[in-house]
Amino acid sequence: MGIPYGKQQISQDDIDAVVEVLKSDFLTQGPKVREFEERFAGYVGAKYAVAVTNGTAALHLCNLVLGTRPGEKVITTPITFAATANSVLYCGGEVDFVDIDTDTYTIDLDKLEEKLSSSPAGTYKGVIPVDLAGYPVDVERLRSIADKHNLWIIEDACHAPGGYFTDSKGVKQLCGNGAFSDLQMFSFHPVKHIATGEGGMITTNNEELYTKLLLFRTHGITKSPELLTEDHGGWYYEMQELGYNYRISDINCALGISQLERAKEGVEKRNCIASRYNEAFRDLAPVKTPFVAENIYHAYHLYIIQAEQRKELYDFLRKHDIYTQVHYIPVHLQPFYRNKGWKKGDLPVAESYYEKALSLPMYPSLTDEEQDFVIEKIKEFYS
Repeated sequence: MGIPYGKQQISQDDIDAVVEVLKSDFLTQGPKVREFEERFAGYVGAKYAVAVTNGTAALHLCNLVLGTRPGEKVITTPITFAATANSVLYCGGEVDFVDIDTDTYTIDLDKLEEKLSSSPAGTYKGVIPVDLAGYPVDVERLRSIADKHNLWIIEDACHAPGGYFTDSKGVKQLCGNGAFSDLQMFSFHPVKHIATGEGGMITTNNEELYTKLLLFRTHGITKSPELLTEDHGGWYYEMQELGYNYRISDINCALGISQLERAKEGVEKRNCIASRYNEAFRDLAPVKTPFVAENIYHAYHLYIIQAEQRKELYDFLRKHDIYTQVHYIPVHLQPFYRNKGWKKGDLPVAESYYEKALSLPMYPSLTDEEQDFVIEKIKEFYS
């Protein structure tokens, strides 16, 4: 099998949790969904959580309930998975990109502020920052920028459950807690911190948005007596919006609840792995290790280096059964977005980052021996 860049870890407790649901009365729309939502909201420090089928569905729903409309513009980063930007297009909106910060590789807030200040008022409706690799965006500063220009914020925190930054008042702000963003979303794909097979979560502190999310998640249909315009009896329901079937199953949620039990431990292990990499590559000139500021706790979904001769290193490691990956090809350079007018040279920092980016193996079950082998082969390549 070799050593992949990331993988899930399934314990006997996980298996037992899923089997318990399979033997129960509910495979979907049962009690495990609500339990997972409540536990996850507690983990990230948010008031409300809504579980959905996957991270892309979460992004789509966030745009829907915040009112992204045809022709409206939303800003995001080019260094992310395509779904972040695509979710705006699903609602008929238009995507604009702001280049990334040279250190953190997250959206450059100086350039964002510059773009907004030089654009007519009302040009943009919202911004979707991404906590790339698990590095928390300074959403406190972003909130002040957004408020100045009347923007909503969707925090794409798929890489960062368990990560946090310390704000200007010395308060620890967990990624996804909703202190500064309107909505936050997560993914539970197998290589993420918490694996449910497929799955996603939206968190918020806004009760009105929470109610809308619940409606749109299930075809726009409600049976809640307080929301009905009529009531014909216990069977009665109403479709009040054009919603979607973005429901997640109790099977997935049972796995998520079990995985959540060791999520904190998993982030701690990821930080230990990162520290070993940092120390190993400290004096290796062709390798630039990830930037870490004193006021942040990195969640390390990914450990991304900037590597000289990236393609050659990638191929060399594959020959030794070490399967690294690149996160990400700049979204604006994908053929679909090129056809919308984007071109090479538009976002030079993101493009420069991409030329050298390489994600090394990073997951809690990575052994010291496996990591030592990865380090040894990288040093061998550059020797």
